[in-house]
Amino acid sequence: MEDYLPIFILMVLAFLFAGLSIVASLMLGPRKKPTAAKLAPYECGIIPDKEPPQRFPVRFYLVAMIFIIFDIEIVFLYPFAVVFRQSLGAFGLVEVFVFAAIVLIAFVYLVANGALNWGPVKRLRIASERTSQTTINRVGRHSGRAA
Repeated sequence: MEDYLPIFILMVLAFLFAGLSIVASLMLGPRKKPTAAKLAPYECGIIPDKEPPQRFPVRFYLVAMIFIIFDIEIVFLYPFAVVFRQSLGAFGLVEVFVFAAIVLIAFVYLVANGALNWGPVKRLRIASERTSQTTINRVGRHSGRAA
C-alpha cells in the first residue's frame, strides 16, 4: 500500500488544483455578459466582411497529416541512422526503403488531394471607414439585434 501513496497524493493535489482554479475563475472573472462589440471578431484592425465558415477546409487537415507523416518518419529514421553500421546491415536498409516508400505514397496521396494547393489569391478590400461604431452596427445587423 505504501507504493501507491505518492500516486494518491498526486491525485489529491490534482483535484485540489482543479477545484481551486475553478473557484478562482468564478470569483475573479467578469460577472456581466459581454456586449455585441466584445463578441465581434477582431483581427489586426480589419473589420470582417463575411461570417467565418462553420467548417475548416480539408486542406488544413491535410497539412496536419503531412506534418505528422514527416514527424513520424524522423522519429523512426534517427535511431536507424545511429545503429545502421553496427547491427542492421542489408535487412535494415531494405526495411528503411520500404518505410520510405510508404511515406512517399502517403505524401503523393496528400498532394493529389490538394494538400499543397491553397487556391487563388484573394484580394484584400479595404473599407474607407473603420471605427468601433461601424463594427458594432455591423455585428448588430448580422445577429438580429440593434446596437
